[in-house]
Formats: sequence, structure tokens, C-alpha cells
Amino acid sequence: MTRKCETVRKLCRDGHISLYSYLGTAALILLPSVPQIYYGIVPNIWGAVLWGPVLYYALINMIIRFILRKNDYQVAIRASLLGFIQAVSILLILFAPTVWKQFGVYGFFMAFFHYSEFLAIAWSCPRSLSLDSFMLNHSIHYGIAAAASWLEFALEVSLLPEFKSKYYIWLLGVALCIIGEVIRKTAIITAQNSFTHLVQFEKSEEQKLITHGVYAYMRHPSYVGWFWWSIGTQFILMNPICIVIYTIVSWKFFHDRIYIEEATLLNFFRSDYHKYQQKVPTGLPFIAGFILD
Repeated sequence: MTRKCETVRKLCRDGHISLYSYLGTAALILLPSVPQIYYGIVPNIWGAVLWGPVLYYALINMIIRFILRKNDYQVAIRASLLGFIQAVSILLILFAPTVWKQFGVYGFFMAFFHYSEFLAIAWSCPRSLSLDSFMLNHSIHYGIAAAASWLEFALEVSLLPEFKSKYYIWLLGVALCIIGEVIRKTAIITAQNSFTHLVQFEKSEEQKLITHGVYAYMRHPSYVGWFWWSIGTQFILMNPICIVIYTIVSWKFFHDRIYIEEATLLNFFRSDYHKYQQKVPTGLPFIAGFILD
């Protein structure tokens, strides 16, 4: 990412490009698709229903490729993909068979999480902004976990459709995702230039110990938000196997990451961070962090 914002509170060029691409793609797909499906202009067969959004998306991508180049194009094409997923998810919620509606809700939260991750950083800590801020290429393990959840959902829809229809249970997942999103994005905006996606082993001049706002109640709110959001996605899908696996794997990941990160924070801020540790918990269950004897 070559261009950065000069001020924290002004959305930078990459932020504007991403926002226009994300919202524009979603709107340009939904505006013609909703009336076409609602009034039966498109046959009520899901293969046919989805062809329209796919063709609109292809056209939008051609326009983006014609208008933008280099980094602008890379930002726009990723935001446009997330806008497309957002639009298709809304169409699933509105028009899909009942057992598939919750997959639309899942897709909605997935697309929003990844796009809002980029936008929050573009707004609050643009100096660390990059294409990786979309978190689309987070890790191979992240992709495998997502694919496993889709496979479990598809199998259980085929074998246990009645189980998937218990909306009063998967609405718990909606609540967890909303809570997780709010906590994580609040943490990013509060930390501003002190927030990074990677553990830092060298202290930068701008890095400060943040102890106010949401950090006054938990030492690692961005991890807390992500932990509950990830589990919430599996409650939305009503995936009992993945609920257990996601909980265990996420807990282990954040347990190890917090331990490493707090060792560096103690090195950066010394007694100030040690005092902070004594007053404020990590925020995650049964995770104490790196505690000095």
C-alpha cells in the first residue's frame, strides 16, 4: 500500500475507493435483482436466480478494471468481491428456502467483518493499512476452517433439515457476531496507530500503551471480539461439530498469541504494563497471559 492518510480522522484515498466499491457493488446487484426475483421475472430456481447477480458482478469488475489501475484496482476489486458476497447474502435471506436463509445471514456477517476490518484501519490507523487489512488471506488454517463449516452445513441441510430450522438457537449466533464485531472494531478505533494485525517485536515511536475506553475492561478486546464472532458464525450455521472445534482452536490460538504478545508488551512498557495486567483481565476465559513471577 503506497498511499497513506495524513490525518487519522480523515478517511484516506484507499478507504474511499474501498467504500465506493463495496457499497456500489452491493447496490448495483440488489437494485435490479430484488424486483426481478420478487415479481417472478427470473424463474424461481436458484441456479437461474444467481445468474443475474453473477453477471452484474462480472460487468462491475470490467468497469473497475477499465477505470482503475495498480493499487487502486487491487483495493477496489477486493472491496467489490465483499460487496458482491454481501448482496448475494441479502438475496439468500430474502428469497432462499428457509433452511438456507441462515447461510445468507452467515455470509452477511462474513463479508461485513472482512470489509469493516479494512475500513476501520483506514479510518483509525491508516499508516498500517495494506491489502492484507481485508484479512482475506489470513492463513491457510483460516480457509480450511471456513471450508469445513460450509461442508458441515451442507451435509446437515441434506441429512437433518429440521435441525437447521431452529432459528431461536441460531439467533444466539447473530447476537455473538454483533457483540464480537462491536468489541473488535471499538478496540481498533480506540487504539488508533497503536493497533496492528501482527505481533510487533520492536516498539515504534507511535506505539502507546492504551488503557482507556474498552481497554479499561479487557487487555485484548480485539481478540475478545474476534473469538466470540468466530464462534457466533458457527451458531448461525447451527454446526455443532464446528462450534466445538472453533471454540477449542480459537481459544488455543489466542492463548498462545496473547502469551507472546504480552511478553513483548512487558518489554516495551515495563512496570506500566505490569501494573495494567494486575488491574485488567485479558477478557478471554481461562487466559491469563504472560505473568511475571
